Amino acid sequence: MFKEFKDFIMTGNVIDLAVAVLLAGAMGLVVSGFVGDIMMPIVGHFSGDVDFADMKVVLSEAIIAADGSITKPENAIMYGKWVNAIINLIIVGFVLFIIIKAYNKTKTPPAPVEEAPKGPTAEELLVEIRDALRK
Repeated sequence: MFKEFKDFIMTGNVIDLAVAVLLAGAMGLVVSGFVGDIMMPIVGHFSGDVDFADMKVVLSEAIIAADGSITKPENAIMYGKWVNAIINLIIVGFVLFIIIKAYNKTKTPPAPVEEAPKGPTAEELLVEIRDALRK
């Protein structure tokens, strides 16, 4: 019964791919949460309580009407979000490096393959034929 269940589960690469996609999505959420909720506040604390997401270069100021409503929003380059994305990339790359390194340590190296005994070379066979013909 277990063999049939195993054969049902391991029916090919499609199931392996589906599992990998689901795990990658879950891992992406975990890493994004780790970076956004744990690492970025720490980085912000050590950089003088700077929130990188708010960093920007204002190209043109917002125009505000007399009643306080915004008639034209500001035009700004939000480079802080880009800095956050770079920090996120570095942390995700480091985490994946650690995971792959740990996975590679768990794999056993393949057993050495014994070579088949080598037969005589063509020259040795020709020498044997020559010696047999002389007799």
